[in-house]
Amino acid sequence: MTKTWQTKLIHSDAIIPTGYKSLATPVFRGSTTLFPSASSVNDTWDQRKVGYTYGLYGTPTALELAARICELESGKHTVLAPGGQAAISLINLALLQGGDHILVPASVYYPNRKLTGQLLSRFGVTATFYDPLIGAGISALIQENTRLIWTESPGSITMEVQDIPALATAAHARNVRVVLDNTWSAGVLFDAFAHGVDITMQAVTKYIGGHSDLLLGSVTVSDDAIHQRLGAAQQMLGLAVSPDDCSLALRGLQTLAVRLSAIENSALAVAKWLADRPEVELVLHPALPACPGHEIWKRDFLGSSGVFSLVFKTGPTQEQVFAFVDALKLFKVGYSWAGVTSLAVAYNIGRIPGRPPYNHRIVRLNIGLESTTDLIADLEQALSKLRA
Repeated sequence: MTKTWQTKLIHSDAIIPTGYKSLATPVFRGSTTLFPSASSVNDTWDQRKVGYTYGLYGTPTALELAARICELESGKHTVLAPGGQAAISLINLALLQGGDHILVPASVYYPNRKLTGQLLSRFGVTATFYDPLIGAGISALIQENTRLIWTESPGSITMEVQDIPALATAAHARNVRVVLDNTWSAGVLFDAFAHGVDITMQAVTKYIGGHSDLLLGSVTVSDDAIHQRLGAAQQMLGLAVSPDDCSLALRGLQTLAVRLSAIENSALAVAKWLADRPEVELVLHPALPACPGHEIWKRDFLGSSGVFSLVFKTGPTQEQVFAFVDALKLFKVGYSWAGVTSLAVAYNIGRIPGRPPYNHRIVRLNIGLESTTDLIADLEQALSKLRA
């Protein structure tokens, strides 16, 4: 048929050469997915089984990222979400119902705690917050209606390393699933499934993204039935991911090994330097003996990453701790760690039940890719102002 120029803008017959190959994964953007015929139209979310049906369930860019994360974590299925907290929410909403009970470590990422206490509770899900170092003792807390045991190792801010195999053994004896937030390990420094975890998630925003410029989360499982529940919930909740963010994450994967190695070495050097400072009571880095669960870290982990905390000795007020953080030049103040820039955030955990009595004396550091010497010099000048 003959087409006007206006129609050609939408339905072009232009031809380009085929056979282009590149090292980069193409960025496939699209909401509408075209079907070959009227009878082939369906709204199935599992595109690996039925082919592409709708942009909400992922373009080839997203599915490649999911497959590569799944491969790294030695899982069977990976579902992507638009952020780490969205991944946490997806797990809970897919696997829980009113009347269920969950166990959550007191050291859990605070938005996860808020989700548990402020949203899940409205739908009749109850929770018990447990000592992250409880290990096999978790069995005493498992109730008849316990469905999930959340773990996070190391714990958020206070860095407790959990005995995941002991927790998993106790959970499985009562037919309870174990979920791990494995973000600190980037999904590679701790083999979740080999240590008994049923569901692992991470904020892809962090180490896989690696440059503080995207928001993504992932949920990986080895069980087909759990995957079906996750996929169905993702469809109903409309948890779409951006193909552009997926492309950035795919690029981040290519440099993950070298970034993690450099960050690990720098963070260890900074942590050991801080441990010798007279102002510091404790450095909470899993690779240091003073960190709760250090022996478990040595047993179970392949290495360490760049996030750890320091606890000042009793004396400085909260305002003085704030002043220390504000005095830092290279360390910026911000939450979403694991990028190339070092960060520092001061906390007051005294009002959170089950937390150690560090109160306002704790500061979490994220070590980036700056010179280690420069980072130590920056900390030293800020500490001198704290002493003053």
